[in-house]
Amino acid sequence: MAAAASSALQQGSNFTNAHRVPRTSSGQQRIPSGVARRSAPSSLCFRAGSGRTAAVVRTAAAAAAAVGDGGAPAVSLPAALLFDCDGVLVDTEKDGHRISFNEAFAERELGVSWDVELYGELLKIGGGKERMTAYFNKTGWPAKAPKTDEERKEFIASLHKRKTELFMALIEKKLLPLRSGVQRLIDEALGKEVKVAVCSTSNEKAVSAIVSCLLGPDRAEKIAIFAGDVVPRKKPDPLCCC
Repeated sequence: MAAAASSALQQGSNFTNAHRVPRTSSGQQRIPSGVARRSAPSSLCFRAGSGRTAAVVRTAAAAAAAVGDGGAPAVSLPAALLFDCDGVLVDTEKDGHRISFNEAFAERELGVSWDVELYGELLKIGGGKERMTAYFNKTGWPAKAPKTDEERKEFIASLHKRKTELFMALIEKKLLPLRSGVQRLIDEALGKEVKVAVCSTSNEKAVSAIVSCLLGPDRAEKIAIFAGDVVPRKKPDPLCCC
């Protein structure tokens, strides 16, 4: 299962060049010649950013299904599947995190609102607290914000905490669905005793809410979560990806 997924995805480190799984004359999916003979890597990473993550996940799931149906010889499984969260498990950024940031700003009457285009640029900065700090440093701090650096740090932490609460409420209402193929691929991996983890620079509570609410508590118990707050420096520092 996961080995076939790895074969379909291992064209590049960001997995943007996945094979499309062809079909036989009867319509069944099969693995392209030579793909199943490749050895599996120790782990597979699914990251956001290419704009083709959904297609990659669907391809991986199709490859896994083909092996399960006897479409290709079994090969060694990877040790783990590592998923990013935002943009991989769920399309959370535009209609999730951005909305929650704006609601938090409105509650504090800061006179700040991030539109889609601006938020797309701000996503180049890893971490919500870092994102807000960089934005205010560049555009000017709101009149209601504190004046000293230490007070501003506490202000940002408080604002981000409220934003996370608003985001979790949105997730709990299940207004943002899982991306196509994600649940199936995770079930295939867990069924083969392949470890699954979610690695994200997002807040741990937010990531846990997504995993628990959208994948269910039974799956959540088997999925490790490594969030941004467990490392001293976030993206682009490589430590958060180790």
